[in-house]
Amino acid sequence: MPASPFRVESTRGDLVESVHAVSVAITDAEGTLVASAGNPDLVTFWRSAAKPFQALPMVADGAADAFGLGADAIALACASHSSEPDQVALAGRMLEAIGCTEADLACGPHTPLSPAIASRVQREGITMTSAWSNCSGKHSSMLALARHHGWPTAGYERAGHAVQERILDEVARWTSLAHESIALGVDGCTTVCFALPLRAMALAYARLGVTTEPAAVRVREVMLAHPELVGGTGRLCTDLMRDTHGAVLAKVGAEGVYSAAWPALGLGIALKVDDGDMRSAPVALLGVLRCLADHFNAVLPLDSLASHAEPAIRNTRKERTGVLRAAGSLRFHATTGATVVPHAN
Repeated sequence: MPASPFRVESTRGDLVESVHAVSVAITDAEGTLVASAGNPDLVTFWRSAAKPFQALPMVADGAADAFGLGADAIALACASHSSEPDQVALAGRMLEAIGCTEADLACGPHTPLSPAIASRVQREGITMTSAWSNCSGKHSSMLALARHHGWPTAGYERAGHAVQERILDEVARWTSLAHESIALGVDGCTTVCFALPLRAMALAYARLGVTTEPAAVRVREVMLAHPELVGGTGRLCTDLMRDTHGAVLAKVGAEGVYSAAWPALGLGIALKVDDGDMRSAPVALLGVLRCLADHFNAVLPLDSLASHAEPAIRNTRKERTGVLRAAGSLRFHATTGATVVPHAN
């Protein structure tokens, strides 16, 4: 019998009320497609899941060290943060270190990704500034790159600027795509975003998980060492990296995108909830990780993440009326040559 399509189901009572199809690509670091669901060659925007590769030039070119930007700043450069006080303050310190101010940031403020912070902002009438943007660390890293090379800071976020050309070089290198095959768009934070096949995104993450290149190792290690900066309280990026003790590196993107690396398996994962439902993306990623753990007989401590794996749906009185849950299965195409190293609890 053919495999049941991988999906996220939304239930109400005992009935499935709606279904969110998910496309998934899982590759090894050589680009072999190991498993998939839906269309692994779907071309979509990588959105914020590209941030580790957008931050890499700041590290590789020496800008981070030149301005004294340490592990916490590099982690924030890779983040879609929750606008928590420590995160906003760190963005401010990054700008100060490179000789810039919030006026130099091309990103603008928005409703915080943390419901608790968003509620506080509304309750206290806080006027948010650009440093509150979940992308303020990324933008600060771009300004650092411009300052380091002596490039103009004005327009750093726009296609064709030297900063964006340098980042495009990095994205092309890690995905093994020609520059001209990567479609460019404007992200919600105003900077360039990249459209490419899920399979290429997965390849980049597989390589990031196993690379020995010093700058990339540094990016990987700071994300795993500072998961609280990469996301925030109650966010899957943070909880997954922390609760698996660094066994999985993960980064969310907008419109239902998630990318992850599982270094012990030598695998990279990229998924897109086809209709862009952001509630379903964490559920889908944890469903994919469970499928992989079962297939490869690998140990991955996910029990503490139950609230992300099957979040409750509640009515206006906060009563549970249903859940979101992953369903279906992956198609396995090939056996990766990577050695499986079970990760201890």
